Amino acid sequence: MASSTRIFGYCCRALMAAAKTSAAIATVTKVRGRPTGILKPQPVSPALGSFLGTKEASRADAVKKVWEYIKTQNLQNPANKREIHCDDKLKTIFDGKDKVGFLEIARLLTQHFHKAA
Repeated sequence: MASSTRIFGYCCRALMAAAKTSAAIATVTKVRGRPTGILKPQPVSPALGSFLGTKEASRADAVKKVWEYIKTQNLQNPANKREIHCDDKLKTIFDGKDKVGFLEIARLLTQHFHKAA
């Protein structure tokens, strides 16, 4: 029993050491590298820019700020949490729709992002 504990204990320590080094490498890569994908700031349309208060934003930040606005204004349907009731400010960025499903938000925001030259 003692020999098996010794073997498994060594393997566990070796695996944990490998996990720590790969986590350190991933952290260094994030610090050095530029944001890419949905974290990369891009120019936005004037409608979304006026909603966010900036001319450039990442997709993740835009969705986050839209959700913050929805929560603060209490626009989520209490009976069906997947449904958002749009007020006048949200209608400007959601094509004038009265109701939007929460899965549609990211798709509707896509049209407001322009590729950076």
